Amino acid sequence: MKRIIIFILCLLSLEINAQSNVIDKVVAVVGNNCILLSDIENQYYQMPDKEKMDNVDLKCSILEEQIYQNLLLHQAELDSITVSEKEVESEMERRLRYFINQIGSEKKLEEYFNKSIIDIKNELRKSLRKQMIAERMQDKIVGTLKVTPSEVRQYFKSLPPDSIPTIDEQVEYQQIVIYPLIGEKEKREAKEKLNSIRERILKGENFSTLAVLYSEDPGSAIRGGELGFVSRNDLVPEFSGAAFKLKEGEVSPIIETDFGFHIIQLIERRGEQINVRHILITIKSGYDELTKAENKLSSILQKIATDSITFSKAAEKYSMDKNTAYNGGLAINSLTNTSRFNISELDNATANQINNLKIGQISPVFQFTDEHGKKGYKVIRLKALYPSHKANLTDDYYFIEQATTEYKRKTKIQAWAQKKIKTTYFTIDDSFKKCNFNIIKN
Repeated sequence: MKRIIIFILCLLSLEINAQSNVIDKVVAVVGNNCILLSDIENQYYQMPDKEKMDNVDLKCSILEEQIYQNLLLHQAELDSITVSEKEVESEMERRLRYFINQIGSEKKLEEYFNKSIIDIKNELRKSLRKQMIAERMQDKIVGTLKVTPSEVRQYFKSLPPDSIPTIDEQVEYQQIVIYPLIGEKEKREAKEKLNSIRERILKGENFSTLAVLYSEDPGSAIRGGELGFVSRNDLVPEFSGAAFKLKEGEVSPIIETDFGFHIIQLIERRGEQINVRHILITIKSGYDELTKAENKLSSILQKIATDSITFSKAAEKYSMDKNTAYNGGLAINSLTNTSRFNISELDNATANQINNLKIGQISPVFQFTDEHGKKGYKVIRLKALYPSHKANLTDDYYFIEQATTEYKRKTKIQAWAQKKIKTTYFTIDDSFKKCNFNIIKN
């Protein structure tokens, strides 16, 4: 009886598409879910032409991924795994803001899809709910994977010589950073600007919209100020102290951190983590203060040039960058927690200087803007240069460790899928039975 009901539901899906003059058929059924040919075709034609070289293999890969996603959804239903409407709405709004920002305006987005913004939201909301449930189910399966040093070495030794990845050119550098001093006038102007924004929110305007328009935190502004789920240790003390006191939907008073002035809105609390959005207004420095900062760094550079002080000691004594000052100015890559950077990971101003230096050389004083939009001046010293090379355990352990973790994750997922498909109602159309699936063994 259950299989008959599933068959009827799939027929209803076909009927809906038939009304749109789309020739369609069911190509697979997983548990209670059917996969239509149109599901495969739509995803295929959205891909760049260069990825469609072998359309048979690519369509097989798309189908396999959809089988796997539906297998996750089926198991999530059995395990009563859900996502809240609030979570779906939050993610839908975030992605919609990103799309609008990329294409230019809401009107252009409607023209591109030939649909109203309401219809776009409805379709996005439906697909997002499935995607988020599937991701939550996958997290349950995989859990927190860790690999041991012996597993990393074993994985690396198992790689054929032609499969060992190439590591892009990387650099290590030291820096001395000087920020201009902030006057009371500039602080007052920033605070007044943020207070007027806060009043607009309290009167009913949308926090996310105003964050996109006015927040000076480039990392979160595009997402309507949303930071995602964070713990206390992920935030500076002043920010976390205010954020964790809020109730859902509540807007904080203005708070000050090293980055500037903020207002915060709590979206959701989940145990010891919270999801918040914020608006940051940085404190702008006047021309005179910027000039003083530049002159101060120039005098420090002069001391280094005359051997009055080493670069490392000068960084420890004068640099205003707390993350590097006590390490002789050595910059740390926050993505890898190592001191190595690909050039593409650096801000443009620093990358331009790096490209003109030889090992041991020091740059002139130059202006830069940090990740929080704060202007300052820095000098850098190129400490080391690592040419592009085949990965090895001595120099590239972090990279190989990440690859090992991903391999272990995929292996666990594949084992789960192969086991679960045997106890799940599953059929596949004859036209796809020749596919060489990796995760699903038909």
